[in-house]
Amino acid sequence: MLQTRYLIWALLFGYAASLQVEITPMQGEISMGESKFFLCEVVGDVKDIDWYAPNGEKLLPNRQDILVNRNDESSSTLTIYNANVDNAGIYKCVAKNGDKESQGTVNVKIFQKITFKNAPSPQEFNEGDDADIICDVVSSPPADIIWKHKGSKIQVAKDVRFKILTNNHLQIRGIKKTDEGAYTCEARVMTRGEIDLKIIKVIVNVLPSIRTRQSEMNATADVNQSVMLACDADGFPEPTVTWARNNIVLESDDKYGLNNDGSELIIKDVKKVDEGDYTCIARNKAGEKEEEVSLNVFVQPKITYLVNQTASELEEQITLTCEASGDPTPTITWSFGRRIFTEGEQSLDGNVVVRSHARVSSLTLKYVQFTDAGHYLCTARNSIGQDQQTMYLEVRYAPKIQGSVTVYTWEGNAANISCEVLAHPGASVVWFRDGQQLSSTNTTNVKIYNTPAVSYLEVTPDSQNDFGSYNCTATNMIGAESKEFLLIPADVPSAPAIERVEPFSSTAVVEFEEPDASGGVAILKYRAEWRMQGEDWTGREYDAEEGLSMITIVGLKPETFYEVKMSAINGKGEGESSPPQNFKTEPVREPSPPKLEGKLQTMGNALKVNWIKQDDGGSPIKHYLIRYRAKHVPDWKPEIRLPNGSEYVVLNSLDWNTEYEVYVVAENQQGKSQPGTLFFRTAAEPTAIPATLGSSCVTYTLASLMLSTLTVFLLS
Repeated sequence: MLQTRYLIWALLFGYAASLQVEITPMQGEISMGESKFFLCEVVGDVKDIDWYAPNGEKLLPNRQDILVNRNDESSSTLTIYNANVDNAGIYKCVAKNGDKESQGTVNVKIFQKITFKNAPSPQEFNEGDDADIICDVVSSPPADIIWKHKGSKIQVAKDVRFKILTNNHLQIRGIKKTDEGAYTCEARVMTRGEIDLKIIKVIVNVLPSIRTRQSEMNATADVNQSVMLACDADGFPEPTVTWARNNIVLESDDKYGLNNDGSELIIKDVKKVDEGDYTCIARNKAGEKEEEVSLNVFVQPKITYLVNQTASELEEQITLTCEASGDPTPTITWSFGRRIFTEGEQSLDGNVVVRSHARVSSLTLKYVQFTDAGHYLCTARNSIGQDQQTMYLEVRYAPKIQGSVTVYTWEGNAANISCEVLAHPGASVVWFRDGQQLSSTNTTNVKIYNTPAVSYLEVTPDSQNDFGSYNCTATNMIGAESKEFLLIPADVPSAPAIERVEPFSSTAVVEFEEPDASGGVAILKYRAEWRMQGEDWTGREYDAEEGLSMITIVGLKPETFYEVKMSAINGKGEGESSPPQNFKTEPVREPSPPKLEGKLQTMGNALKVNWIKQDDGGSPIKHYLIRYRAKHVPDWKPEIRLPNGSEYVVLNSLDWNTEYEVYVVAENQQGKSQPGTLFFRTAAEPTAIPATLGSSCVTYTLASLMLSTLTVFLLS
């Protein structure tokens, strides 16, 4: 091509020059780090072809970065390897042949392609920090940087939190977890139409947050109890949780246990020394957070000191001491039998004083008495529990003789004179009569029987000489005591006093007062005697039960005059009778109303009604008539008729949980009595429970299980 142009120029202008130089390519743009060659072609007879650097220095063939190579007689190649900015400039290709010279130039421009020099991915930030997303780009000319997120260009004008810094970094002020994601750093060189991008993953780490399930835990020491302290941590990345106490990290061992994520710390076999603050620490890349959980360890009371003591009666004083441990500090109380002692003076005379301080309580008896002997209970209490122990106070005292000083009997009847001796240590007892010690050989009518607490003197009087004074003397190492007992002849009781007689047709109720004098011994029986005027006395004896003040005499004739008298009987004999009292029985009439009692049966809806026969009105009872009904219905059940010897009736198949009324009427030849009336309620219907092992099971309400006699209302 060069030769063709040369010929054209030669034909048009003649042979104007002997050498022509052309460099291909005529323009040279090289990207940094790339390599490129340039061909210098010469037309004409040429001897030397040389290349010159932009600084005018001739380029020699032996350079490593720029290679000059003579291809043939008419061309030479310039090769630039791994171009850098220092290689830029105008290079000359000079052709020479003697005095003939020609040259060509090429302008070599070195440019930097878009290169992401520092744009790491991912880039991590802590939530709330001002994030500086790095994207360092080098290029020549400098590239324009565009930031994109979620496919859209970030408009810093619309969100003040976003800012493009002068170094083209993207700043996000107070970055949030929601800002996390992929960001695109896009670089553009407009002059070349060059574009490149880098996707940067942004991770927002969240500082851990801790929530303790309970900021304070309570536990009881020394009961093999375990307690769990727990905290829940959130954050990103998921935090690791550890526990520490006194800045020492706790590990799983015989004392402590941790679950898989460390959120639960189990303290085994809690002791008092385990009390204190435990720190829950949550860590992740964003940092760490900690919270404290307080463990309160309470200790059940334990009595640590309580000892038995011994005192002598009427000593100056003695102090009982009880010490106890525990947390909270226990309160200590004392009790003796049913008596409970509290703080301070415990008696009007100041004999008993209780004082407490911290974990010690003292019970002081200023003047010890024999009645103070026994077991004293010390009780230590706090909100966790209590402990109790007893100590025994031994009181040594001289004998004290008790017992009735007067004993009644009669000739031939043995009487026991009881000498009850209280003493510690135990006492020996001897009996005296008229200053002479009685023999314990038991060969006469006087016998002695001893037990640990009582000495019995059995005297069977033969004559009046055996009555009189007997002396009991008890002695122990502390002292002695004597007491005189009198054996007095007994007498028959005086007469009881008849207060009132209430006559009926065939019976009469006699009310009386017991005798003024019992004769010195217990009344055993009462005798009542009655007769029609001019007839012989008829009598009956009644056992003298405690509180007896009324008897009933039976078998009387209607509308008849009678007189009645009473006497009392003791071991000595029967006393005088009371003055007779006259009364007249009622005419023949209808019976008195029966008195009713009811008892609920086992099945719960059946009732047994018993009646007690009253006065028959002077005519034998023919039969009993029974009627009953549920109170909420007007109609009575069919009447039941039972013979005169009947004493009860059983009402079956009653409605559950229903109130009933029952009438029982006694009828004789004269007519019917007024009804005896009973009201009652049946039990609630039982609830069946499935049977097990072939047995049946029924559950009753409380009412249905009350099988004792019902409380009833008796109406006469």
